[in-house]
Amino acid sequence: MELDPDACYRALATRDARFDGRFFTGVRTTGIYCRPVCPARTPRRENVRFFGSAAAAEAAGFRSCLRCRPESSPDLAAWRGTSNTVSRALALIAEGGLDGAAVDTLAFRLGLGERQLRRLFRQHLGASPVAVAQTRRVLFARQLLTETAMPLADVALAAGFGSVRRFNATFRALYGSAPGALRRAGQVAAAEPSGITLTLPYAPPYDWAAMADFLAARAIDQVERMDDAGRYHRSVALGGARGTVSIAHDARACGLRATIRFPAVAALATLVGRIRRVFDLGADPLAIGRHLAADRLLAPLAAARPGLRVPGGWDGFELAVRAVLGQQVSVR
Repeated sequence: MELDPDACYRALATRDARFDGRFFTGVRTTGIYCRPVCPARTPRRENVRFFGSAAAAEAAGFRSCLRCRPESSPDLAAWRGTSNTVSRALALIAEGGLDGAAVDTLAFRLGLGERQLRRLFRQHLGASPVAVAQTRRVLFARQLLTETAMPLADVALAAGFGSVRRFNATFRALYGSAPGALRRAGQVAAAEPSGITLTLPYAPPYDWAAMADFLAARAIDQVERMDDAGRYHRSVALGGARGTVSIAHDARACGLRATIRFPAVAALATLVGRIRRVFDLGADPLAIGRHLAADRLLAPLAAARPGLRVPGGWDGFELAVRAVLGQQVSVR
């Protein structure tokens, strides 16, 4: 993926929030990579490198910043739309497709060779599939460490590490300290009576009212509901286990507050991925707005509803049933 270094540095120098999630900055003098909105002092131009993904920065030997927390940036990925294969591979990786499996197994599921898959990842992400999977595990683990009071063993399992030993070794290699040190250095939110609460970021604006109205009108009785405070609740089933998720909009944090109550911590990353899909958190509203503004008929409609998202389905079966029944009866 090609980045314009001069444009990236201008965005970095002005801490332009519009570029958050579009690139990461590696600082040669510190060995750290940051988001464009990092509050640290702006490094000199000759001391920085720019990467299209966090995985590419880590593959180049940089470790993530403890101040701006790259795991908290919107997951925009400016390369999206250029490779359906990479998009499908990332979806499988997010669901644990490389947790305990080899790259050739992932390539087989995608219907191509291992060498071709590696080439596509290098072209579009600047990192190998294994590096991308490890970066996702590490960043998700960091989020769990800083935002929850989960035991370290549960964090390791939820993030997809095969063992606590591997979890500790990876963090020591990347950060020079054990995972527990990161937790002690940060502010840990109070533990929920049951379940955990995470902030899932998005790129603003976000038309939450439209999303809430859409889901409320189509809520399946005994499965999902929208309460009077505008929070969305639903029951979930995965791998034979059952639980619930509750979603609230936090405009100040530019994210959704997801409270997940589920007995299998290993399924946590998959549940988060599905929540992101249902609420279309990976959408790039600025790019969408620019594209729609070029159409004479769509431009005024897009301008009137900035941040409008496309609701997704919880899983393929549910989406198919909704589609079939939706052709036979009205939403009401």
